[in-house]
Amino acid sequence: MRFKLSLFFFIILTSKVSAQELNFTVTINSDRARTQNKDIFDQMKNSFEQFLNGRSWTNDQFDPEERIKGNMLVTINDMPQVGFFEATVQIQAVRPVYGSSYESLAFNFVDRNWSFEFLESQPMEFNRYSHLSEITSLLAYYAYIVIGIDYDTFAPEGGEPYFEIANNIVSNAQQSSRPGWEQNPSNKRNRYWLIDELYSAQVTRPVRDAYYLMHRLGMDQLTKKPAEAYQNILEALKKLEEVNRTQPNSILTITFMDAKSDEISKILKNAPDEIKEQAVSILLKVDPNNARKYNDILKG
Repeated sequence: MRFKLSLFFFIILTSKVSAQELNFTVTINSDRARTQNKDIFDQMKNSFEQFLNGRSWTNDQFDPEERIKGNMLVTINDMPQVGFFEATVQIQAVRPVYGSSYESLAFNFVDRNWSFEFLESQPMEFNRYSHLSEITSLLAYYAYIVIGIDYDTFAPEGGEPYFEIANNIVSNAQQSSRPGWEQNPSNKRNRYWLIDELYSAQVTRPVRDAYYLMHRLGMDQLTKKPAEAYQNILEALKKLEEVNRTQPNSILTITFMDAKSDEISKILKNAPDEIKEQAVSILLKVDPNNARKYNDILKG
């Protein structure tokens, strides 16, 4: 009986420890792929989803409804030989807003340069201390990026340990000489530079503060403390302005605005006029490509 009880509690504890953090949907766009074997893309989708959703990435316990929702769109650009693919990957992740059924887009990034091998029944092996394959390194990298940003929205620099792991994945993957992992000054919208600004570059740290101010102290508080919430959203934009002054065209600032620009525009239309005016002045500097959208904020 004691053995059975011990086994019972072991199973319970094991199930809690192994709770998964991600709930991702993977879509494979294979329209450009030159192959008659379309079944391989169904296998690819299932393998990628199982890898992302079927393992534990942290030591924290997540209830099913707490899992981080996201989408990964893999667009196959070319298939120069059997089993070898060149692709673009778009990763999006959302975060719930406290006191509502609304889900806020927290991360939106397009990785335009990914080459990898995938064969039927290919094992998906990953070791955070070494580079085993392009697929598992990239999927794990974005898993830790998404988790890190999610944690940053709930606590100041809460994602630090996960960005450290993502940084190690990049260091290990550089031995592959595949694009996207390298320190290429002519292409600063790749995996190397994204994690460099999230983890290593002190000059861009205020953007991580902006994630917390925007979400936990801003959007989460809008229904209960709107005056404070709007002020904190403005403070988040001031953090972006600070980085924009010292490092224009920061990949982290661009990534933040790629996720939040539409949402910020809608939220600020209901803000006090003084907040609107200050916010629009900042937004026009930080994200001038969306000037029309931000000028519409002042129209109410």
